[in-house]
Amino acid sequence: MVKRQFPRPAEVLDLMRFKKPDFNARRRRLNAALTIGDLREIAKRRTPKAAFDYTDGAAEGELSLSRAREAFEDVEFHPRVLRDVSAVDATANVFGGTSALPFGIAPTGFTRLMQTEGEIAGASSAGAHGIPFTLSTLGTTSIEDVKAANPEGRNWFQLYVMRDREISYELTRRAATAGFDTLFFTVDTSVAGARLRDKRNGFSIPPQLTARTLLDALPRPWWWWDFLTTPKLEFASLSSTGGTVGELLDAAMDPTISFADLKVIRDLWPGKLVIKGVQSVQDARALVDAGVDGIVLSNHGGRQLDRAPVPFHLLPEVVREVGAHTEIVIDTGIMHGADIVAAIALGAKFTLIGRAYLYGLMAGGRQGVDRTIQILTDQIVRTMKLLGTHTIAELEPGHVTPLHRLTPRPGG
Repeated sequence: MVKRQFPRPAEVLDLMRFKKPDFNARRRRLNAALTIGDLREIAKRRTPKAAFDYTDGAAEGELSLSRAREAFEDVEFHPRVLRDVSAVDATANVFGGTSALPFGIAPTGFTRLMQTEGEIAGASSAGAHGIPFTLSTLGTTSIEDVKAANPEGRNWFQLYVMRDREISYELTRRAATAGFDTLFFTVDTSVAGARLRDKRNGFSIPPQLTARTLLDALPRPWWWWDFLTTPKLEFASLSSTGGTVGELLDAAMDPTISFADLKVIRDLWPGKLVIKGVQSVQDARALVDAGVDGIVLSNHGGRQLDRAPVPFHLLPEVVREVGAHTEIVIDTGIMHGADIVAAIALGAKFTLIGRAYLYGLMAGGRQGVDRTIQILTDQIVRTMKLLGTHTIAELEPGHVTPLHRLTPRPGG
């Protein structure tokens, strides 16, 4: 039997370790977030419903988004053992330059509506962590101000070809003059997708003070204080606003976009030209034949065509077809560093995060974006070590088996 004795006060005190209190509320809540899902929950509490749903939602039944996330969840890893993984290098090379990590920040529209620091927080955080930042045509900060926020880092620009072509051409020239090194020519938005959450919320640009929004604002006065006491939203391209997001997109986009437009932009742009929104092997091949520098497999975060192909499922086939001839990037559904590792193992050169970045932004501004990047970094490094890999280049298809919930049926 175990011999018992009265505990000695000195031994009890030795076991007790009191954590030093942190009186900084923002830092305290961000440090408590261990996953992107945790940041999402904080963001949901701190952001008005219409703005949060614009970020969190997708088109129609939101099937494309849920399937994209399921695809990453349905991955089986195959670790290699007895490898010295005391040091891991997650550096990636993409589009003629380096990134300290195998992911960058994707282009997001209306970002300062999510949290007032907006693209400045994203660009400055990306620069501090050595990863690229992408500014959207529908971003709420100018090309020049993003460059000022990230003067030494890699800045990329996402371009919509608009009805007034000269707007797109001028944006292309401005991005080149500012030193942005890569242009994302976006091809999946000839018209706006049916984003039903936005319609049900009456979400408009700028936000309108209605009885519903006022009631929603009551528990979140800090958001409205930030919105009303900071400079008016500045859009990268739109000279006027007013209406729902879908109406603004439909007014700006042009369903006549074609390969002829691609040729014009190619002639205007001096840097790397990448096509964003590729969703088929056939289009990937045609674009490579047209001489582009890279493609982004993306269904626009599930925000355009619902039931669109899942980029992660499409990745291996596109890599087999054109991977030797171009650089392939993937987005949509990434919520964990292991998602990024799996994509790289299956042949992606790089990945982009959109919602994960915005959840951090809404949770805590620049510090929240830093927390997003740190969470993903820790997850990437830990996953690589547990797989027995030292560098991104060592990741290969043998490390991953995608487990498909959805399989095509004969005759479909």
